[in-house]
Amino acid sequence: MALFSRRPKKSDALPTDVDPDEGRPGESEAVEAASVDTGDAAASVGISMSSFQGLGVAATPVQALPAEDRRPAAERVVETVPGLRDNVLLREALGRLPEKPSPSELLDLARSVLQGHLFLRVKGDARALLADGKGLPLAVANIGDKTFALAYSSGAALNASIRSDGDTATSAVGQPSIAVLRHVLETSATGLIIDPASAPARAILPRALIERMLAAIDDTLTVKTLLAAERTDGTAASIADALTRVPVWLAVNTPSEGAQPGIAQGRAADGSRFLEIYTHPLEVVAMGRDDRPAPVTSAQLAAALRQDEGLSGVIIDPRGPWIRLSRDDLAPVLALAE
Repeated sequence: MALFSRRPKKSDALPTDVDPDEGRPGESEAVEAASVDTGDAAASVGISMSSFQGLGVAATPVQALPAEDRRPAAERVVETVPGLRDNVLLREALGRLPEKPSPSELLDLARSVLQGHLFLRVKGDARALLADGKGLPLAVANIGDKTFALAYSSGAALNASIRSDGDTATSAVGQPSIAVLRHVLETSATGLIIDPASAPARAILPRALIERMLAAIDDTLTVKTLLAAERTDGTAASIADALTRVPVWLAVNTPSEGAQPGIAQGRAADGSRFLEIYTHPLEVVAMGRDDRPAPVTSAQLAAALRQDEGLSGVIIDPRGPWIRLSRDDLAPVLALAE
């Protein structure tokens, strides 16, 4: 079914009534119950690596990779509707959700939302609205007395909604996920429903979680964007360069009161150690350990690597898409500590 139509529109809004059971509002309650601490979790945690023994590594070991393989997380481009590039990472994350997702599963989904783009479905011609400098009104769904904005991960999800409501006088436009999330917070919406007509591969992100997602974020999502994109010979260098400018997080664990905090490391099959670093606090939480996200600046990261010459490099976002960078790759970062 066609996604784009230029038939005359009757309204600038796109209200959609959704059955409360289909919306699974319980997801909202579950996510709100999960704690996502994005604050200064380790303001008093020293970044010296010499005393840390890689706490948490046993729970999530880093597997050995072929030395020449620099594309462990590359995703091939998939179009479920010709001409519309899906957000493959998000679509697949939604596809993994069970009928009743746990809070941890929804938090894992939330981190995927930050990567790539979302589609909006707009009454009328979205391209014409953008060309005229007009805003794109978010489609909404009503669940009881609550209103949720709607967005889509793929062309197939858009088509599913069109088949569900029969309204072909709509068009679709892709927007960066972070822009969509910010737009949701500019409205009075209770949250965001992604792929509403694609049960069970759909989810609700409550407003409180969206606020936390955006509270601690690199506005350009530089590293996340590079990790999600097709890998090239220049990917490692581009990410290393970005690490000289953008903040990242470490996974910190204090096993008992008064004990020395540990910073998570991964150990490859050959015994080499890699410091785990994360592009967002949600990435730490999604690991499913008792670690807390600790913000670290580029200069602090450089100092940590300099202080522990036994570290072979870093692994970024182990839950994926991920990449492993050697000390040679990290030369621009290490230069900050000279």
